[in-house]
Amino acid sequence: MKIRERAGSGRRLDLVLAAAMLASAFLNLYGIGKETYANTYYTTAVGSMLQSWHNFFYGSLDSAGSVTVDKPPLAFWIQTAFAYVFGLHGWSVILPQALAGIGSVLLVYLLVKPSFGLAAARIAAFGMALAPVGVAVARTNNIDAMLVFTLLLAAWFLLRGVRGQRTGSLLASFALIGAAFNMKMLQAYMVLPAFYLLYLLAVRFPWKKKLTVLAGATVLMLAVSVSWAAIVDSVPADKRPYIGSSTDNSVLQLAFGYNGVSRLTGDRSPGGQGGAGGFPGAMAPDGALPEGSQGQGGMLPGNEGGAGQDGQAPNGTGVTGQDGQPQSDRNGADGQSQRDGSGRFERAGGAAGIPGGFGGNGGRAGGMFGTGEKGPLRLFQQALSGQASWLLPFALIAAVALLSTWRRKSMTEKHKETLFWLAWLIPVGGFFSIAGFFHSYYLIMLAPPAAALFGAGWSEMWAKYRQGRGWQIYLLPGAVAATSMFQWYILRPYESTIGVGWSLAVAGLGLLAALILAVLNSRDNSAAVRWTAAAAAAVLLIGPAYWSATPIVYGQNSMIPAAGPDGKNSMGGGRGGFAAAGSRTGGQWEAMNGGQGGWPNASERGGRPNASGQPGMQGGLQGQPGSAGDGGSEGFSGFQGAGGGFPGQTGGFQGMPGGAGGKGGSESLNEGLLAYLKQNQTTDYLLAVSDYGTAAPYIVEAKQKVVILHGFQNSDPVYDSAKLEQLVKSGKLKYFLVGGSGGAGGRDGGSDLNAWIEEHGKAVDASEYGGSPAASPEGETSGSAGPGRGSAVLYEVTLD
Repeated sequence: MKIRERAGSGRRLDLVLAAAMLASAFLNLYGIGKETYANTYYTTAVGSMLQSWHNFFYGSLDSAGSVTVDKPPLAFWIQTAFAYVFGLHGWSVILPQALAGIGSVLLVYLLVKPSFGLAAARIAAFGMALAPVGVAVARTNNIDAMLVFTLLLAAWFLLRGVRGQRTGSLLASFALIGAAFNMKMLQAYMVLPAFYLLYLLAVRFPWKKKLTVLAGATVLMLAVSVSWAAIVDSVPADKRPYIGSSTDNSVLQLAFGYNGVSRLTGDRSPGGQGGAGGFPGAMAPDGALPEGSQGQGGMLPGNEGGAGQDGQAPNGTGVTGQDGQPQSDRNGADGQSQRDGSGRFERAGGAAGIPGGFGGNGGRAGGMFGTGEKGPLRLFQQALSGQASWLLPFALIAAVALLSTWRRKSMTEKHKETLFWLAWLIPVGGFFSIAGFFHSYYLIMLAPPAAALFGAGWSEMWAKYRQGRGWQIYLLPGAVAATSMFQWYILRPYESTIGVGWSLAVAGLGLLAALILAVLNSRDNSAAVRWTAAAAAAVLLIGPAYWSATPIVYGQNSMIPAAGPDGKNSMGGGRGGFAAAGSRTGGQWEAMNGGQGGWPNASERGGRPNASGQPGMQGGLQGQPGSAGDGGSEGFSGFQGAGGGFPGQTGGFQGMPGGAGGKGGSESLNEGLLAYLKQNQTTDYLLAVSDYGTAAPYIVEAKQKVVILHGFQNSDPVYDSAKLEQLVKSGKLKYFLVGGSGGAGGRDGGSDLNAWIEEHGKAVDASEYGGSPAASPEGETSGSAGPGRGSAVLYEVTLD
């Protein structure tokens, strides 16, 4: 891969490419040292993988190898290697993704330059470096940046094989797609239409050899794809971890179910227990809250696993409005919930009064996790457009320009590669336009084709403009005008937060540049024309550049990253998701402790304290908003963990979003409890907890071995009472932390595990490790595991 340009007899570094990569490095790396856990779920797994080769191979979430994460382990193997070298920190597990994002800029440059020229490659490199969703993802240890880098590397090998007719490069290309499958499963296959199309159009082998090589490459891709899955599924279930989020403890079912078809259909029933409780599985495809899903591990607090009658809050208290008074069940106009009698909460004005609801700002975003409403224009809606759509209008117009000279018998390399990028862009965009469930950061898959077509199209339209032939001279000014107005549409709703200058600058300068280009003589070779064209390209990067900087300026959500001023607080796309920044109108919950717009009398019901010790509602919404440093966010508490939020009774939204540098919703390390456990430990594992949010500080910070009884959504049937008995009798475990934010179980089997632990164990007096007494459900006084743990009780279980 050569990144130097010939200049006479010498060679020099392309300084424009270097500038693009430096911009990417700054955006991806600046401030990541502030991260404590990044994505707590994945960082906990990396901590466990560092503890044994068994955990490393399977991608185990916990120290005991009880349950895997919900993805294959290849990307986590890389993160674990970095953590081994640099130590386990938030920044060390983010670093591979940040570097992958920088590498992606280089790869886009190398892919575009041979056929479209130097100028096109440089513009494309900046388009990739300033893709907001790419930056947001690369600043976390979510694995999508690594996935895109791998797919771009596969594309580089494909084009290398096509241009040089090299069979080895072609095979390597498809093998890399197989490797990408071992990162995010079927998401890697979204680029296959582009790869197959370019292969068939551009490889000049005789047809028999062409088809033979293609068949061999496909077989190789499939073999690499299923290699890890085949090994794991061939191991007896009692000799390996449970496959997290699968329905039958099978990797292949995980690939084609939870991580496959379910993404399209929106079927969010995870784990072997199925059902709809827990997060994010508690939500049906259309945003419905299924009956019986809100208790243990449910989305909204309930009584004995229910959501209350007619959409009411626990104890029959309705959701409150602006004045803190209960509202009618069907009061959707002011941001409260509507219930249609079937258990469905409709989204008019936001779901159940959550700030921004599932639709964000008064329902504008729509869809689950603020991903907009299904349809052909979904990527252009406010919910998603700020992530990866900034350059899409230009890219689509560019494709028309690039293909306008295509004739049946005169297909050039430019035409073929344009079709390649379109065959990447359109199927991926089409999938996300109709998919039932995805997070907005998945849209990083659109960044490479959008950037490539932006650069290639700019170069082509500039050439047509200079030629001055017919209608094609208006393609460039038209594309600039259309794209700048679309970017104004993205920026306009945020003017109250970022000011009007950004939107006015993008729209005004873009329209001015388009007007000048349209009026001036296209054959004029004056500096004014050239500088106007260059300035127009720069103007179209102002919006993406600013949006790419928002994770630094405003902070971001490490669990579900999104670019934009509200990316720190939102659950999903742009102006939407949970807790849209600065949005406190329309009956949304302003004071989370029973004040204005809050749950009534929450502080009077003996709720659990959040990390700051503020009272909340038992099994429900926590008290005061958390802070950016403890996993919460201004204006809305973080989801249960250090910042408070929707815990449910024994589960709920564990380890959800934290602020910049926060702990992603995990519990804080209880030093007194840790010291007590280490002093009295006689077993292999320090203790057992229900959820990864509780386990994270002990695995990541204290480097201890902890058993997690359930997987990502507290729904995987990892343990039953017989397995717990065997674990205790073997001398591997004796301490269990029960209750608090996670309890000892998720849906269904959790109460059985709790009952078994309480029957066979002895509650440890909290005063022995600096805790405080807490009232048990039966009214007795038991030991609380200290600040942030609420009513969590430590049990010691010993069996003969």
